[in-house]
Amino acid sequence: MNKRQLGSSDLYVSEISLGCMSLGTDHNKAKDIIDRAVDAGINYLDTADLYDFGENEKIVGEAVKGKRDDLLIGTKVGNNFNPDQEDWHWDPSKKHIKEGVKDSLKRLGIDYIDLYQLHGGTIDDPIEESIEAFEELKQEGLIREYGISSIRPNVIKEYVEKSNIVSVMMQYNALDRRPEEEILNLLADNEISVLARGPLAKGMLSSKGQEKAQEKAENGFLEYSQEEVLEIAKQWQSFTSDEKTAETLALQYVLQNPTVATAVFGASSVEQLNDNLRYLESPPLTEQIYKEMKALTKGITYQKHRAR
Repeated sequence: MNKRQLGSSDLYVSEISLGCMSLGTDHNKAKDIIDRAVDAGINYLDTADLYDFGENEKIVGEAVKGKRDDLLIGTKVGNNFNPDQEDWHWDPSKKHIKEGVKDSLKRLGIDYIDLYQLHGGTIDDPIEESIEAFEELKQEGLIREYGISSIRPNVIKEYVEKSNIVSVMMQYNALDRRPEEEILNLLADNEISVLARGPLAKGMLSSKGQEKAQEKAENGFLEYSQEEVLEIAKQWQSFTSDEKTAETLALQYVLQNPTVATAVFGASSVEQLNDNLRYLESPPLTEQIYKEMKALTKGITYQKHRAR
């Protein structure tokens, strides 16, 4: 498995990585998925304190026992929740961030977090206070690096200017190309990497693309109508071959941009995971196919989408 540097840090993440939100709450099933991913060379597991109100972190922690030194673990903070009431509110305060890391470490059963991310953010947050919390946690050795998970350009720009983030997790795929408008170049210029979540666009760029489009794009998707998504899903299959599945192509699309350190996909079964692991057997994406992929989809801008 090839690895890419996360920003200018000492962390090197596998080109494809496992987003753990879809694992479910069956511990044995989740462990099978994680074991298969790690055996295939995936070294980054991404979770969050809010996923299943802490249960997801516990599952990940159990699954990585005995493998911790070989893995990078990322989790998130910012949603102050009560697991008993299954309720939460946004809280990017220094107090919550510093308390949240201790709770996450306990649930994960580890001594430090490799990548600690603010799970969202608004321009009205006490951004300097949040940054101070992350910087202190880094100095204390409880985290190695920090980043944010956001699709808001104004928030991203504030963190680029004021903080030492090494990464931004954001939705990015061939159907949602909004990051290409301005954010990818901004991050590249500042040596900050992207963790691309949702690379298969809710499965609409998978081998079951048209089936998923019927379900996920019933009311359209971004600026696309359902009819347009169905047609793209159909045309996407024309790029496939014996060596390149639809899933492989979707992963390769986002990884074609060097600012992307890893494509973070979810898997709810070992079979689904194996579909994405076909990426490892595939030859590189040609520049011609990459151009044809771009021609198939729209370069949707943040401004246009906000105006809808």
